[in-house]
Amino acid sequence: MEEVLKPDLCVIGAGSGGLSVAAAAAQFGVPVVLIEKGLMGGDCLNYGCVPSKALLAAGKRADAVRTASTFGVEVLEAQIDHRGVHDHVHGVIAAIAPNDSVERFTGLGVRVIQAQANFLDKSTVEAGRVLVRARRFIIATGSTPTVPPIPGLDEVPYLTNETIFDVSERIQHLIILGGGPIGLELGQAHRMLGAHVTIFDTGEFLGRDDPEAAQVVLKRLKEAEVEIYPNTRVERVERSVQGMAVHFHQDGEGVIIKGSHLLVATGRKPNLKSLALDRAGITHTPDGIKVNEQLKTSNRKVYAIGDAIGGAQFTHLANYHASIVIKNALFRLTPDVSAVNIPRVMYTDPELAQVGLTDAEARKKHRRVRIFRWPYAENDRAQAERKTEGFIKVITKKNGTILGVTIVGAEAGELLQLWIVAMAKDIRIGDLISLVLPYPTLSEISKRVAFAYYQPSLSKRWLRSLIGLLRRFG
Repeated sequence: MEEVLKPDLCVIGAGSGGLSVAAAAAQFGVPVVLIEKGLMGGDCLNYGCVPSKALLAAGKRADAVRTASTFGVEVLEAQIDHRGVHDHVHGVIAAIAPNDSVERFTGLGVRVIQAQANFLDKSTVEAGRVLVRARRFIIATGSTPTVPPIPGLDEVPYLTNETIFDVSERIQHLIILGGGPIGLELGQAHRMLGAHVTIFDTGEFLGRDDPEAAQVVLKRLKEAEVEIYPNTRVERVERSVQGMAVHFHQDGEGVIIKGSHLLVATGRKPNLKSLALDRAGITHTPDGIKVNEQLKTSNRKVYAIGDAIGGAQFTHLANYHASIVIKNALFRLTPDVSAVNIPRVMYTDPELAQVGLTDAEARKKHRRVRIFRWPYAENDRAQAERKTEGFIKVITKKNGTILGVTIVGAEAGELLQLWIVAMAKDIRIGDLISLVLPYPTLSEISKRVAFAYYQPSLSKRWLRSLIGLLRRFG
């Protein structure tokens, strides 16, 4: 006999977005069923954000040892215990996992079903031996790595972000297909940990980011002897004595690069195949589920959030989607999912953080814009830490309304927070000069770039005349 459940909400997928919906709804006293066929916490906890940042943290510690002589500290070459690095990464996952566990959500009152979910009709989902007929369904099934149709790739052992964190031995030479954030973050981390790294991309590296900021990151990678091949199509992969060989053409000649490990980081696709969406009348394509401004699908009983709808793939975006669903499904509010600027950060060293428009995008969208910059090299804390590479760039309208911010440099992701708040609250750039920021901190670059907004006015004759007049009164 199949059990039949009739909750208010049924969430399919226990990644960041799905867990956020389930937790919020349960705390409001709403009956919730949560279905997950794999690991609780989804990609972010197990294969993505958490392990990649833990690996980068290990790599940066090794790099700090190598560069310690800059500070007058002489140390031996960093000795990498690769099993220890592996254990560190999985220790971080284990420390966070209880927050996403079955036990925690059961304690919140959520019924957790660990099985594959599929729609039987527009209002019924089957998961194992359970039928769920909910008032509303939320599809939050995330995404999975795409594998390009490169000849020979299916005949060699390759890694993705879902398997690379299981490697506990030293990687001699890591070849990466894909020069996006996943490829560059993992490539730099392994280079810092002693591997030779080669990265291929079919287009320009960081082609969607601010070109000036992207060059700062790419310059650092080249200085670290990471080999990068932009606009290069890998033609064939095969086994070799070293592990595998990658074939491509450069300047009209065939080239072969051999490595010990191959990482495929060529993008991700929504996890939709097993859901039987057509039975539920849900419009979808290979790129994702179609939704409206409140994230409702063509079946009005069903929402879809996060990677399942395609587009930008960020944990914080999935969490934002969760808030939209809660407001609409529980409180009948109609927030517009497009009415917010979604920040993005690449956690390489240096970090690259952006929110809003780049200067190129702003020039296309607005007739007149103003651009303000301030370099890290002019910040006292950056000098003390020897972290002087990078800059902040702020794009505004003529009246100081902030259109976009790009920061490339140390702690860029943290420094972006002020600008996210400013844009959300319609605070103009000139208003930031009234802030009192602690000295010496990297955050001062935000105040210094705000001062630049008023700099052209300082040389105006009428202002100097006014100051001269006021001086006469003592």
